[in-house]
Amino acid sequence: MFALAPAWLAGCRLRECWFEPTFHKHAGQLCKGVQIHVEDPGYRHHTFRPWRLQSLAFKALRRLQPDYALWRDFAYEYENDRLAIDLINGSPLLREWVDDPSAKPADLDALALADEAAWEAERKDFLLY
Repeated sequence: MFALAPAWLAGCRLRECWFEPTFHKHAGQLCKGVQIHVEDPGYRHHTFRPWRLQSLAFKALRRLQPDYALWRDFAYEYENDRLAIDLINGSPLLREWVDDPSAKPADLDALALADEAAWEAERKDFLLY
């Protein structure tokens, strides 16, 4: 992730973590994950972009294990015609970027910046601080 887009990791630290779920399909099994720490002296609320961080994690996983079944194909929220990730993200944009081996972080930035700017403009009048 650091090699792909180091700026997208600004303000957080990633740490390996191990845990044992107490329910669902992995109950009682030791599982490995990543913990995101934002209690870092470099953390800046206005610049930290968790959506980009998660996007980068997907991209890194896809590069490390190209055949990994990253996108679960099942009915989600009563939707049968779209993948869960497309429904959650609002479009196939993220998934297509992750799955395109030639797509760079700057490509995702270019796709997301217009929507982010529109959101910033829309919410501006409601900010109290």
